[in-house]
Amino acid sequence: MYEINEKASEILCPNLLDYVYRSTPRTRLGGKIYTATEYPADRSIPLHNENSYSKSWPEKIYFFSIIIADEGGETPIADSRKVYKKIDQSIKDLFEKKGVCYVRNYTPGIDLSWQEVFQTDKKTDVEKYCVEHGIELEWKTGTTELTTKQICQATLTHPVTKEKVWFNQAHLFHPSSLGKDQLESLIRELGEENLPRNALFGDGTPIDVGTLNHIREVYSQDRIKFKWQRGDIMMLDNVLMAHSREPYKGERKVAVAMS
Repeated sequence: MYEINEKASEILCPNLLDYVYRSTPRTRLGGKIYTATEYPADRSIPLHNENSYSKSWPEKIYFFSIIIADEGGETPIADSRKVYKKIDQSIKDLFEKKGVCYVRNYTPGIDLSWQEVFQTDKKTDVEKYCVEHGIELEWKTGTTELTTKQICQATLTHPVTKEKVWFNQAHLFHPSSLGKDQLESLIRELGEENLPRNALFGDGTPIDVGTLNHIREVYSQDRIKFKWQRGDIMMLDNVLMAHSREPYKGERKVAVAMS
């Protein structure tokens, strides 16, 4: 099945990508086919464009439905052009002026390790990747092993359609995306400055939670939700379209490729 899925992706676009500088756990199924984000079944994954927390992202993303969940498990999508148009102009102006700074603290046993994110256990490889991609890094002693910071775009102009799109993951990386109990537990254990992830404006100033809630609400207004059928293939322009995942019950398997 995975070989067939990879062949279909290669026919549509021959330049499949490896998943490096990871934000979520995935398992390689074969070749350059991966599982969709491995996240607890009882939780939803918010709408987002793949790798929009970085300066390097796939142009296309392919989903392959292998096992249908007994309940839920849909992959809602949203048009990033419509999202951009609906976000309050003052918020767009602020994000476009300042950009988004993503802060990641790598602490063993919490969130992804730096070894999994960068797909290496060599610090020199991590340093090389960060230099090449404009990521500031600091190796530390103590609980947190590594801190990285990267200032990225908040919006894009699509290279073909020339339309503006909302293209960042501030609403995912910001601590307000966590449940209250989970956030309080992490702060007690690590301290606010060592949370696994955070999103700030590019100048280092905090992003107001009300602003992020407005963005989340705009995303929710334009969700397109559909039922998977076994064997379905969905190909998205990753700049034009955001995707997400609904909670589910039973077994679910969706494979992913990027190009």
